[in-house]
Amino acid sequence: MRQVHVHEVMQAVKEAVITANYELGADMVAAFERGQALEESPTGKEIFRQLLENARLAARERIPICQDCGLVVVFAELGQEVHLVGGDFNAAIQEGVRQGYKEGFLRKSLCHPLTRENTGDNTPAVIHLEIVPGEALKLSVVTKGGGSENASRVYLLKPAVGWAGIKEMVVATVQEAGAGTCPPIIVGVGIGGTFERAAILAKKSLLRDLRQANPDPELAALEAELLAAVNDLGIGPAGLGGRVTALGVHLLMQPCHIASLPVAVNLQCHAARHWEVIL
Repeated sequence: MRQVHVHEVMQAVKEAVITANYELGADMVAAFERGQALEESPTGKEIFRQLLENARLAARERIPICQDCGLVVVFAELGQEVHLVGGDFNAAIQEGVRQGYKEGFLRKSLCHPLTRENTGDNTPAVIHLEIVPGEALKLSVVTKGGGSENASRVYLLKPAVGWAGIKEMVVATVQEAGAGTCPPIIVGVGIGGTFERAAILAKKSLLRDLRQANPDPELAALEAELLAAVNDLGIGPAGLGGRVTALGVHLLMQPCHIASLPVAVNLQCHAARHWEVIL
């Protein structure tokens, strides 16, 4: 049995929210470079140039990539051989967010749903906890912006519509969003499970490195089909037209009830900020 003090959790989350907001992942930088090479529109190419410059400036000057510093979502994979000590695990995550947004001078965007009064410290974060084999704790910290989140959807489709119906809904979601999601985007798709599980699968799929293919060959082929259909919409970078509307489509799937076909589409803007820590 391995012990992990919750102070380590707090410190890791604090550093992760700051780093995620300042430093775009290497996979995203590579995707921008690839998109710039593939884009046929001169305007689109210039947008990719500006996105690359923005990422370089943010990392060098230690300033946020985007003014929307997001709502924090933490996917925690807790090894069953880990014993958390020293306090409340959930409280440690919230304190890490609180300190990170203060020390990193990050915009605090959380508010009461009705009064719209700001919580003042960007808490509470949304926490998804999964117990897994082993003696490590993995924290995947996402800072999710509001614009792309607003355009995300959950559908409870009739099973008879099958893959054709799923594809139609995914493409329609992107088309409806248009420029509002700050393309080029990443499209996360969750299929199966239940109403809430499909949404979690869609969001979790966005954690995968853009340079890595889906390990399931069937899903990899479906992702390629969806990516081609989305890019055929012609929305393009910043919604100003072009060939590269999406940098990737990521899909996770699990079985569902015989009477159901839950499908979730979680859109992610070009500021795809997440940071992984293993304790």
